[in-house]
Amino acid sequence: MTIVRRLIAAGIGAITVAMAGAGAGAGQLITVAALPFVSSAPLFIAKERGYYADEGLEVEIRFFRAAQPVAVAIASGDADFGVTAFTAEFFNLAGKGALKVIGAQSREEPGFDFSGYVVSNRALTDGFTSPANFRGRTLGITTAGSSFHYMIGQLIDHFGWPEDAVTLRPLQSVPNMISAVTAGEVDAIILPAHIVNPLNASGAAHVIGWVHQYTPYQLGGLFTSTRNIETRRSLVQRFVRAYQRGASDYHNAMNRLDSQGNRMFGESAGPIIEILMEYVGPDPTPQKIKDGAPYIDPLGRLDVRDVHRQLAWYQRHGLVDPDVEADELIDLSFIQGHFNLSE
Repeated sequence: MTIVRRLIAAGIGAITVAMAGAGAGAGQLITVAALPFVSSAPLFIAKERGYYADEGLEVEIRFFRAAQPVAVAIASGDADFGVTAFTAEFFNLAGKGALKVIGAQSREEPGFDFSGYVVSNRALTDGFTSPANFRGRTLGITTAGSSFHYMIGQLIDHFGWPEDAVTLRPLQSVPNMISAVTAGEVDAIILPAHIVNPLNASGAAHVIGWVHQYTPYQLGGLFTSTRNIETRRSLVQRFVRAYQRGASDYHNAMNRLDSQGNRMFGESAGPIIEILMEYVGPDPTPQKIKDGAPYIDPLGRLDVRDVHRQLAWYQRHGLVDPDVEADELIDLSFIQGHFNLSE
């Protein structure tokens, strides 16, 4: 196990990683805030393959354990760029003018199992065998306003249920969510495949469906500070070019479906998985990397309409200030070809 993986496994809140890459130490130093997940893959690939160095940049990656501190790090100036999921706290912070979304992280895309609906043994025995059975059940989440909260909210809307159709149990952390569902203290949780597939295989809990099958959406974004855009535009452009090269490499290796629409990994995936093994934690294996590999757009393009939709949902539920406007949070000038630009 590498030093980085041991630190992640030990639960250190934020870890600065300055791994040797092509041209390291020769460029302009910048810091990137991220989670140690496969959804951050373009960052890691760009570092290891020297794409930042090609742009005259030296990158340090600072790992966090949740989405909110990633956004806080950018707003406070402790990091220059960040990649993470959209949450209520992210939108509230961005609404103060400190952050701008400039590209995409990952999407819940049909054919790519990423976030799974998982039920306890007790709930399965009681007939909870499909996401259509969620009404009247309990769901463990981290906190109100989290991406887990949003995902179940979208499922409730999908089926046309009342807002209180599912009882939410805020549990503060992912380990608490896992413990609660395996002990039968909640009926269900929603977590990424690299976590839920082992639970399913062991019989500790059971996957009954995937978010992309019901409510595909833009899971997260690439963002920077408003100050960087205003005063260091060339730096932002260079970083985005390197990020796009990393995203393109990931796409070519990991975003493959066969003729029946099933996920597949070819020979080109091997070198990408080797890179990700050095960054994704804790205790990664090649199979965990594959299980945790979401769809990532090859150019980092956003589904803009969906970002608007997410913000509106959080505002309807009183989780984001109603004065926050989506257009003020997004800068589309660094990447061409974003999706769904008009409402």
